[in-house]
Amino acid sequence: MLKEERFQIILERLVQEQKVYLGGLSNLLKVSEDTIRRDIRELADHGLLKSVRGGAVPHSPGPHHFRDRVSHDQERKQMIAKKAMDFLRDGQVVVFDGGTSAMLIAQLLPKNLRLTVVTNSFPIASLLEEHEYVEVLFAGGRLLKNSFVTIGSDTIQFLKKFRPDICLLGICSIHADLGVTGPDYEESEVKRTMIETSKEVIALATIEKLGTAEAHYVCPTERLSVIITDQSAVQEQFKVYTDMGIRMV
Repeated sequence: MLKEERFQIILERLVQEQKVYLGGLSNLLKVSEDTIRRDIRELADHGLLKSVRGGAVPHSPGPHHFRDRVSHDQERKQMIAKKAMDFLRDGQVVVFDGGTSAMLIAQLLPKNLRLTVVTNSFPIASLLEEHEYVEVLFAGGRLLKNSFVTIGSDTIQFLKKFRPDICLLGICSIHADLGVTGPDYEESEVKRTMIETSKEVIALATIEKLGTAEAHYVCPTERLSVIITDQSAVQEQFKVYTDMGIRMV
């Protein structure tokens, strides 16, 4: 079998099962595990999957630059933002990360809702500047230009000063075994601090981000209190998360 044919079968199997294993692919393709490992490494180098110990999982789909993400999956992100409104109450301290779904929530906040918002997102801080009853606490630091958020030690030290009631966490990738991951190391460090200091963590994720992984670890999946998606809460693929005690919305 040609290498290109193996590549196609590996990618098709990954779409079907959301994770592939060296041993299973070796038996299926009648080649050694070392050959499969090299195939996976080459596919990973081309950005077609994420190599993990013992096999591979999909990369998160969609663009990574903020400008591109703003217009990507707008309708589905609006569904997520509307669902998230049910979790917000007067008097809460809420940390907003720099995700585009979190930005849509900021746009939807009722004009009479009283919140304290902690954020490292320039677009969110700008949106809430006109909200009369929302106090905005902005985490300064170094600008990550492709996400329009601040990162670095100054940002992290600022975030550690608060104990938010809720963290609204835009998600790049969630995998039941591999946890929450992201494409940028320093932004992932900031997200980890937001999670560690918050009482409740609400993940905002379109359905295709479930079962995927990126390079930089953020937190274990079990740390999430709620995952809000653009789908009905009753889905067979959600069982792995509800079995962890995570509420699917």
